[in-house]
Amino acid sequence: MQLLSLNIGLPQEYSWKGKPVRTSIFKQPTTEPVYVHTEHLAGDGQADLRVHGGPNKAVYSYPQEHYAFWQNHLGGEELAAGAFGENLTTTGLLEDQVRVGDCYQIGTAVLMAVQPRQPCFKLGLRFQNDQMIRDFEQAGRSGIYFQVQKEGTVQAGDTITLVQQSPYAVTIQDLTDSLSPGPKNARKLEAMLEAPHLTPSWRERLTRLLV
Repeated sequence: MQLLSLNIGLPQEYSWKGKPVRTSIFKQPTTEPVYVHTEHLAGDGQADLRVHGGPNKAVYSYPQEHYAFWQNHLGGEELAAGAFGENLTTTGLLEDQVRVGDCYQIGTAVLMAVQPRQPCFKLGLRFQNDQMIRDFEQAGRSGIYFQVQKEGTVQAGDTITLVQQSPYAVTIQDLTDSLSPGPKNARKLEAMLEAPHLTPSWRERLTRLLV
C-alpha cells in the first residue's frame, strides 16, 4: 500500500448556479512533507465545519484504483490526483478491505479508518455536474475518512502500513452498502453496531435502519 499523491488546499470562493460558494474541494498535489494535526493537515482546510472536518473527518483518502472507473464514466476526462477532494490518493487501500477501526501508519502519522464519505453538493460543483452526487453514491466508491491517532509528517511516496486491525469485521464498504435501497439484513446491522469505533452519526444511522 502506498500514498501516491498528497493533496492539500485552503477554502476559496467559486460560483455555482449563480451563487458564491466557499470550498476547499479543489486540492493541489504537493511533493513536500506535510504535518498531520489532530483535525487537519497543515496547509489544508474546510470551508464548512458543520459538515466537514473535525476529528472524524480529519483526513480523507481515495483509491487510485477508482480513477479508471470515473474517467470512463465521465467520457474519458483525464483526472488528476486529488480530483475528488481527497488528501491522500492511495493504492492498495480499498473500502471493502479496510475495517472500521483499522489503524495505518503513513510516514510518522498513525490514522484510524472510521467512515465512508457521503458527498455534499460541492462534488457537483467540482465536476460542474449536478448528477455527480447521485452517481458517486450509486457507484459505492466512497473513499475513507480517518481519525488521527498520532500526529506526524506524511509525504507522497510513503508506504502505508497496517499497524492494528480491528477484530470487528465491519468494513468501510459495509457502511456504504447499508444505505443501498432494498430490504435490510437486521442481523448484519446489529453486527455492525457492535464495532466500537463507529462514529456517533453512523451509529445513529444504523440504529434507525433497524427500526
